[in-house]
Amino acid sequence: MALVPFPKKSASSAPDDDPDWEDEELDSESESGKMSFLDHLDELRRRIVWSLVALFVGFVVCVAFLHSHEFRAFGRVVTTPGIFEFIMGPMREALGPDTRLQFIEPTEPVMLQLKMAALAGLVLSSPFIMWQVWLFVAPGLYANEKKLAIPFVALSSAGFIGGTAFAHYVVFDVVFGFFAGFSNEITEYVPQASLAFAFYVKLLLVFGLVFQMPTVVLVLARMGLVTAGFLWRNIKYAVLIMFIVGAVLSPGTDPIGQALLAGPMVGLYIISIGLAWIFGKKRKKAVEEA
Repeated sequence: MALVPFPKKSASSAPDDDPDWEDEELDSESESGKMSFLDHLDELRRRIVWSLVALFVGFVVCVAFLHSHEFRAFGRVVTTPGIFEFIMGPMREALGPDTRLQFIEPTEPVMLQLKMAALAGLVLSSPFIMWQVWLFVAPGLYANEKKLAIPFVALSSAGFIGGTAFAHYVVFDVVFGFFAGFSNEITEYVPQASLAFAFYVKLLLVFGLVFQMPTVVLVLARMGLVTAGFLWRNIKYAVLIMFIVGAVLSPGTDPIGQALLAGPMVGLYIISIGLAWIFGKKRKKAVEEA
């Protein structure tokens, strides 16, 4: 009769007073062990395909709302601003009503509007894309860690949408207005529409990623890799790193844009400490009650 080796316990074990931890660990190892490298690649391909499908659906929907629409409601004509007018609003306000953005290439106006629809579709489909990210990561987690599915999707989606909204309403207006303020009676700032939009996209994507910090800290804290005490003790180093990251990731070289990027990062870091503290307290209480 062949001998079947007993599975070894992982080096990163849970507290000894938790009898269910070993079963969860073995179940996770046996479940993840069924997936080969090609299986992981196939799973990654599946999640990317579904994310691209969601992005395409969001793109098609946003194409229909590129420009303003008028409809009658309660006997009144209501005008809803389109995506084009919504994105170009801060640029028009910064440049003034008498200044218009310029096009150089013949196809530039059409491509610009399609890029706007793609960007809006990305924001619209971000909750579904975050769900696909979770489905790809979930097979490698323990059973108790898989309960973070809804918090992860909700917090990451809110962070991405909140980051893009902060970049649109606050950062882009300040930074673009700062550059437009150098116009005088001799020189006039007349930006190219595609270049201005490219700068706008960089700001939105950078802030959308930066606002994922609470989500990352929550997941790491749930896995026991970071604690609120560790984050608080190293806050001075974290602030220094944030200003360095703000200087590197800022689309412009101006100090205002760097400060507007590093400032929210400090606030998000403090929020992340609170999340880690609340989560750590709950986990400690659950271990003591086990």
